[in-house]
Amino acid sequence: MKEVTAAIIFKDGQVLIAQRSVEDKLAGKWEFPGGKIEVGETPQECLKREINEELGVEVEVLEPFGESIYEYENGIIKLIAFWCRWTVGGFSNRVHSQIRWVYPVELDSYEFAPADVPLVEKLKDS
Repeated sequence: MKEVTAAIIFKDGQVLIAQRSVEDKLAGKWEFPGGKIEVGETPQECLKREINEELGVEVEVLEPFGESIYEYENGIIKLIAFWCRWTVGGFSNRVHSQIRWVYPVELDSYEFAPADVPLVEKLKDS
């Protein structure tokens, strides 16, 4: 099972979501930004690294938000999400097709990657 992280980042009541690029297996699907945990890395370290690599900003990783386990064709992933606070830098989209700030009530308008769907539902309920 691959462990992957996701950041739940809020600004002015909106949450950051990202659309997977055309080169990705789940091209066009939306997700909460993050990435694969590397050997010897904690989930929190992974999230700080991935957010900096993908979006060019620094975040403070706060408490856990939730987890999701999903079996894709190529294997099972465990998605571990954390609340994060944006601390430094301006957002620059480096790997996704697009990034957006949306209100939680708008999340149903986007087609999310299957592993992210339980996190979307939890976020809408919170």
